[in-house]
Amino acid sequence: MASVNPFNLSDSEEEAERRPNETVDTERSSSDGAPGPPPGNPFSPPADAERPTLLLASNRTSPSGEGISVAAPSAMAGPADTRVSVDVIAAQLLRDQYILTALEFHTELLESGRELPRLRDYFSNPGNFERQSGTPPAKDQVLGPGGPLNRAGSISTLDSLDFARYSDDGNRESDERVAVLEFELRKAKETIQALRANLTQAAESEVPSQERKNFKSSPEIQEPIRPLEKRALNFLVNEYLLKNEYKLSSITFSDENDDQDFELWDDVGLNIPKPPDLLQLYRNCGTSPPSLRDRVDVSVGVNFTDLPGNCITQDPPKKPDLSQQQQTEVVQELEYQISLLNSEKESLAGQIKKLQSEIQTLKRTVSSPPPTIQDLGSQNTSNSSSSSTNNTTTTSSTDPLSVVCSQLPKDNGQYLDIRGVSEPESDLDPPSTHNASQYHSKLKSRPPVQFDQPNRKLSPAFQQALLSFCRMCSDSRLGAEVSRIADSEESVMLMLGRCLPHIVPNVLLAKREELIPLILCTACLHPEPKERDQLLHILFNLIKRPDDEQRQMILTGCVAFARHVGPTRVEAELLPQCWEQINHKYPERRLLVAESCGALAPYLPKEIRSSLVLSMLQQMLAEDKADMVREAVVKSLGIIMGYIDDPDKYSQGFELMLLSLGDPSERVVSAVHQVFIPAFAAWTTELGTLHTALIPSLLARIEKLLMQGEHSLDEHKLHVFLSALQSLIPPLFAVVLQNAPFTSRANLHRDTPAIEVTRFPRPASPLQDVATIIGSREMLSALLLLYDHQLEHEGTTGWDSLLWVVNQLLPQLIEIVGRINVTSSTCVHEFSRFFWRLCRTFGKIFTNTKVKPQFQEILRLSEENVDASTGNGILTKATVPIYATGVLTCYNQEEDRKLLVGFLEDVMTTLSLSHAPLDSLKASFVELGANPVYHELLLTVLWYGVVHTSALVRCTAARMFELVLRGMSEALVDRRAAPALITLCSGPEFSVRISTIPAFGTIMETVTQKELLERVKMQLASFLEDPQYQDQHSLHMEIIRTFGRVGPNAEPRFRDEFVLPHLHKLALANNSQAVESKRSDIATQLFEAYSALSCCFISEEVMVNHFLPGLRCLRTDMEQLSPEHEVILSSMIKECEIKVENRAMADAQGSMSIASSLVGEDAKTKFLSKMGQLTTSGAMLANVFQRKK
Repeated sequence: MASVNPFNLSDSEEEAERRPNETVDTERSSSDGAPGPPPGNPFSPPADAERPTLLLASNRTSPSGEGISVAAPSAMAGPADTRVSVDVIAAQLLRDQYILTALEFHTELLESGRELPRLRDYFSNPGNFERQSGTPPAKDQVLGPGGPLNRAGSISTLDSLDFARYSDDGNRESDERVAVLEFELRKAKETIQALRANLTQAAESEVPSQERKNFKSSPEIQEPIRPLEKRALNFLVNEYLLKNEYKLSSITFSDENDDQDFELWDDVGLNIPKPPDLLQLYRNCGTSPPSLRDRVDVSVGVNFTDLPGNCITQDPPKKPDLSQQQQTEVVQELEYQISLLNSEKESLAGQIKKLQSEIQTLKRTVSSPPPTIQDLGSQNTSNSSSSSTNNTTTTSSTDPLSVVCSQLPKDNGQYLDIRGVSEPESDLDPPSTHNASQYHSKLKSRPPVQFDQPNRKLSPAFQQALLSFCRMCSDSRLGAEVSRIADSEESVMLMLGRCLPHIVPNVLLAKREELIPLILCTACLHPEPKERDQLLHILFNLIKRPDDEQRQMILTGCVAFARHVGPTRVEAELLPQCWEQINHKYPERRLLVAESCGALAPYLPKEIRSSLVLSMLQQMLAEDKADMVREAVVKSLGIIMGYIDDPDKYSQGFELMLLSLGDPSERVVSAVHQVFIPAFAAWTTELGTLHTALIPSLLARIEKLLMQGEHSLDEHKLHVFLSALQSLIPPLFAVVLQNAPFTSRANLHRDTPAIEVTRFPRPASPLQDVATIIGSREMLSALLLLYDHQLEHEGTTGWDSLLWVVNQLLPQLIEIVGRINVTSSTCVHEFSRFFWRLCRTFGKIFTNTKVKPQFQEILRLSEENVDASTGNGILTKATVPIYATGVLTCYNQEEDRKLLVGFLEDVMTTLSLSHAPLDSLKASFVELGANPVYHELLLTVLWYGVVHTSALVRCTAARMFELVLRGMSEALVDRRAAPALITLCSGPEFSVRISTIPAFGTIMETVTQKELLERVKMQLASFLEDPQYQDQHSLHMEIIRTFGRVGPNAEPRFRDEFVLPHLHKLALANNSQAVESKRSDIATQLFEAYSALSCCFISEEVMVNHFLPGLRCLRTDMEQLSPEHEVILSSMIKECEIKVENRAMADAQGSMSIASSLVGEDAKTKFLSKMGQLTTSGAMLANVFQRKK
């Protein structure tokens, strides 16, 4: 329902005829200076129309009792001023279409605090600014030079009209105009639909007048709430919650009323004025309401039958001077408004009836009335004739419940109607004809329901009127559902399919997983594919961002659904839901998709499993940015690899493995090793390509990587490939066991010993457990017994899989190891761990008989080759540390430890006597020294070097001490390392003594035991102060280098009292060095040492006495040897001098503050002592504060 449209009214002769007695205001002359309306204004009256009139006959007041004074023209009789009501002026402006003037008038009234209801309701009603589609604008109604106002009716108020779009540039292009008109047409249609829905709802919810009287006569019976009242109260409650900071409650309340827009009051209903807020209503509930005549406005469609009779026809008692003419005018205006509203109501009602008739026609074309119902009706009719003689009869057409609802449309025979009321047919989707016939046959097989009929002779009309007092609601969707009980499982599914979409939005987000069983059960059993698709869509969109537990519930439901319906429906119904959300903006939803693909893999057709699902996961792995989603994708890919059976997909699986291994996220890579690689290896085992294709492919990539990166090896890629190889060791060993000659002899019935806990390395996941791969721990135990017996006694003849490992895999790995850069600690560590896991997995017998001999043959540590330079190049490669740390440390028994000690001693001796680089030995000591278990063993090896007869071996042992002392316990250092170093210092060779200096420096850097530090300090002092070392240039170089390395980390007292003074002496002595090369070497080492020590905190005394003098001596050398270093030294000296000066100033200020604080403390002490000597006399206390005369 819409109010009066002022654009359709005229201000011409009709106004004059309707108001013949009004006094017309004379037209202003041009001398007044007031311009007339612009010629192009579409809101101005036509040129030939009369000027607007103002009612000046009497004093007419507004509902608020306010008016304005208007000066009468000179033609009026009498000089007295006349007051005209602002409401009359507003009505006149609206009638004459002075909309902008009325808007200005309304704004000025608002600013002055005098709001006029007529203008407020007019400008707040969007219907007043809609143009009827059937009435085009007049040709002479233009807007400036821009031409006609090309604008269709739209949901907008006057202040939102876009006049800027009608500029002086003329009309827009035709395509733009068409787009705008289409949009506004769509909005207009939506408005019409909303109006129809509101009218229908209002019409359906009207309470009969008889019942209204019953409610008024019985106050204890509460009248049911109407939809319009419910929407208004909802709006006020939400407004109250927002105003009082109950935001969460407001959000929940809005979710539970999602069919209402709480931001727009006009959504409540048509032309409904907004009441005061809840607080105002509560405060005014105990007072008498104001007079209705102060609030009624004729332009908002008020139900006039509810108003008092004298509200319109009588004058207010407070205004006895209102003229009869104005009363007649008001009555005429009200009658005109009522006629317009009634005509529009009849038009809309006709449209509603037309739409309902069309719906009925379409329903009849889809399905005809079920014959079962007709048969039952005829049977009941025939039985009703004997109701007067029999007390118990079947239900007939005169049944009271049937009488009440006999004119309502019947259902399709799917339900047992407990009231005879069915849902409107427009709300139900009829099932197929085949299903309907099945339901009809079920109804025919049921016996008729019988009720006890009273032996009464009431007319049907009286029965209907009597039963109308039974309060039943069947005129809504929910009422129709409640009024019927399904008679079969399919009927229940249909009912759930209709109700669930309305239930889900009204359930709290935190509890929506409780609906999952209901949704899945309905989706499984519902006969209509469209409804099933809608239910599954609800399932996947049930929770906006599901957490782990909620996703687990949904996945459990999906698996249950898949088990029930089979692979065809899973492909047709579940997979499309996954595909729709593959690019969802929330990672939790994409995570649900990734997990669903893995969970549904066992229940999909194998063609879809290896094509569509694999492609989906591959796309998500390559494109998704969330780590947790890619992790789930990798796990699902692993599950797919466990069910795939298309050999052509091997290459795609291999590329997916490499792609996922290169992922930057550690959790994704971890998932690859835990799930994907074991599953992929199991598939390649079945294909027979694990040791023929997969492992060789990875080895080929490692070799290619080593060839390309001789100078700069990509250690990350090497780690990727080697870690993949390491994860393939358990399935490779399983292949060896399953293809062994003794596999058929494995007996599970005899007692087999339990497998030792330390027999295999700890697996990264259950899928890497050899027992899981084999099938059971009992089977693995039986196979291991036969495996060890076969290796020890029977050999490997006919054992192809093990022969491949021994003859192809191990030689290729040893060759790769020999090409690794021994200085790369990362590569050495990776390969050491790989060989360690390989040897531990294949067992001790395999390691001793197959692995160690191949390494020993290559290393060739025989005595006759000690002095030979040929054939020992392998000792300088990474083969030595990898064999020592990856093979010889696999088992820790006494013979294994002896073998490791002997190997390290031989390598140290061989490398020392052949003057070869010690990098391989250093790498071995570093790798073993990282584990405290091997500290004692390494000290045993070094003691062998300490007592060796060759000075070269003793030098090598002295240098190795520096590597193993870090991380060693102080007790072990004091008990074994320090005595060994002192023993080396007591030897006759200066080279051995010099080699111990770095180890002593490491002790000074890492040990805190004072006695041990003093012993080291004395040894270093003997090197510096003993005259026999004065000309030892290499010793001085090593000491300076060690001081620069350990000085910043050493104890401050050791640095200030020992390091810096001796550096000063060395710098001073270097000034008088005659050999320029030695002077240059010492100066360079001093520069490095002073640069490192300059970052330390140095006391002022040491700075002035030793650090700065040492720098100045060094600058003297650099001025002659290296001018570029001299510049740096000068800046360092300047900075140190500034530090000394600033520190001196700070100390001076600090001493002054200390002195002042001491003076203050002295005065305070004297004062308190004086106070303590006083008695309790107040006069004596006052004397203390008197100034001395």
